[in-house]
Amino acid sequence: MEWTNRELAATIAACAAAYLCGSVPFGLLVGRARGLDIRAHGSGNIGATNVGRVLGRRWGILVFVLDVLKGLLPTTAFGLLLRHWAGEAAARQPGEFLAWLTVGVACVLGHTFPVFLGFRGGKAVATSLGVALGIWPYYTLPALAAGAVWVGATLLTRYVSVGSITAAGVFPVLFGIMATVRAEQWGSRRQLWPMYVFAVAVAGLIVLRHRSNLARLWRGTEPRIGGGRRTGRPNEPE
Repeated sequence: MEWTNRELAATIAACAAAYLCGSVPFGLLVGRARGLDIRAHGSGNIGATNVGRVLGRRWGILVFVLDVLKGLLPTTAFGLLLRHWAGEAAARQPGEFLAWLTVGVACVLGHTFPVFLGFRGGKAVATSLGVALGIWPYYTLPALAAGAVWVGATLLTRYVSVGSITAAGVFPVLFGIMATVRAEQWGSRRQLWPMYVFAVAVAGLIVLRHRSNLARLWRGTEPRIGGGRRTGRPNEPE
């Protein structure tokens, strides 16, 4: 596909819109609707896990769904636009993959470093899942499989953080396996190299954002599922 100035400008605008969409702090907004600042309770994180611990499971699920959608919707919309520009076959080229992934990266960076909260945001698990689901079919199937791994690891250990880190770690592997099996439909490794790079990068970002959880796991102070609501100050152990 030959990129015109109009298409480049539209891609830049899409990335800016995706970043702003990702920056919407749904955890904070839900907390304030319930009469508190979620940053002053539990771990102080604005993500779904902390909201669920502080406000209850249904509110945590609500924030999780909203955080997934703010990754899913911009990425899906740009993927449709890309296919409109390039056609189905032409869209399977490294340049097009890079543009698509850049929009996804903007969503994740918006959630992790939101402009509305002084660039201090969440851990990007739900939003990264939304981005992966939106990059159909390349990341959608590996993301669903990684989601099953998350459920299994979380239920087995009763640590949400262990489930998140495990799912992030297996996601690039699952993508590599599926891309190899479906090479005829998806394209060669040369075509898909941006997908491989992004899969590893987003997994690394999620693990990095969980470094405080890893420290608490090492100390034995990480909270398990079913430990009850946490309403303490953010400097207290979760």
